[in-house]
Amino acid sequence: MFERPHSGKQQGERAILVSIRFDNEDYSPDVEEFTELVAAAGVTPSIILTGKRRHPDPAYFVGGGKRLEIEAAVAQGEVDVILFNHSLSPAQSRNLERDLNCRVLDRSEVILDIFAQRARSFEGKLQVELAQLQHLSTRLIRGWTHLERQKGGIGLRGPGETQLETDRRLIGDRIKQIHRRLEKVRKQREQGRRSRQKAELPGISLVGYTNAGKSTLFNRLTEATVYAADQLFATLDPTLRRLDLPNKAPIILADTVGFIQQLPHDLVAAFRATLDETVQAKVLLHVVDASDPERLLRIEQVNEVLLDIGADKVPQILVYNKIDNLEQGKAALERDDEGRIRKVWLSAITGEGIDLLQQALIECVAVHRARHQIRIPLAHARIRARFHALGQVLSEEFNEQGDCLMEVEIEERHFAPFKDQVQEYKLSPEVTIDTAEHKFT
Repeated sequence: MFERPHSGKQQGERAILVSIRFDNEDYSPDVEEFTELVAAAGVTPSIILTGKRRHPDPAYFVGGGKRLEIEAAVAQGEVDVILFNHSLSPAQSRNLERDLNCRVLDRSEVILDIFAQRARSFEGKLQVELAQLQHLSTRLIRGWTHLERQKGGIGLRGPGETQLETDRRLIGDRIKQIHRRLEKVRKQREQGRRSRQKAELPGISLVGYTNAGKSTLFNRLTEATVYAADQLFATLDPTLRRLDLPNKAPIILADTVGFIQQLPHDLVAAFRATLDETVQAKVLLHVVDASDPERLLRIEQVNEVLLDIGADKVPQILVYNKIDNLEQGKAALERDDEGRIRKVWLSAITGEGIDLLQQALIECVAVHRARHQIRIPLAHARIRARFHALGQVLSEEFNEQGDCLMEVEIEERHFAPFKDQVQEYKLSPEVTIDTAEHKFT
């Protein structure tokens, strides 16, 4: 989206940032956040212009006075681009570029540029390119008029195909090609998801506002090395890892892309295949920056995106991260009136409160786990080893004959095969089973 100079030194465009507050608009522009977005795109803000209007101008978005102010700022120094902290219509962008004689980009194009820089996987690059092309298809301008008329023999003279029509056709063909490739990726993801469902591995997805600390928390829980930094959209490509909880219950933890205000609809649509992991998750860990004064607003904005992708019905646990940035921040676990865990306060950097989050995850995935009291003869220690591998051993002792007396908490799907073995092979007359209570005696 940005045309950057190629040189040995790191250079960024010098930009004028424009942020206007409107009385009749739900979106409240955050100048500080937009400045961080621009910096994440590699652009150097030189001038920040703010203002207030009742409603946007249909032709230029801003009024005549603000337009003259922007023109004067452009004339004062070398400026490469003008960035608006709003969504501009194609006509507004063209009118501003024509009158100001400078390139104009809106908030969506800035976010698309950041995603284009951060995409690393093949799927991520395809998704970003699809979003860019869908955005660009509505902003093609009339050009190359000297190619409008084709010459030839009888019956071939005429206006022919204009360059604008050619661009539209080429972009449409490329969008269809990307959709076909993403469909293959979607089928591969669906196959992997079916394999996890067959193994009955519950999926837990990390969601939240960008720069809330999702990747840092992901690394803390899974001991992974996902890139994490104090910047917006530090990670883009989703990552899935298997995590064995302290009670040895396995889950699949997914780190997803962060959300933000006015996330481009084209981008949400392009990443829908990736965000399906969020929709199919058993529980969402909604990571919130506890030190952010606007955290309640951020929660609402994330929930709006979840509603847009159809994940609003998935149960959530609010994870208030970065308590180390609070003066009296302490790790805590909060429950609702029904005793279910709703909030966990922790610090992914220091590790304080991670044990509380693990406890919350254990309760979420322990719906189909039950306690069993088992007595296993010494000759069949392999059964004891299997229970150690598949469940959480709560207590264990041995009698004078060397039999193991064990109390274990295990999933029913792991417990069922042992019932068949006992009945089929009659391992020992000392091992009996009460099928009504599912307890060995």
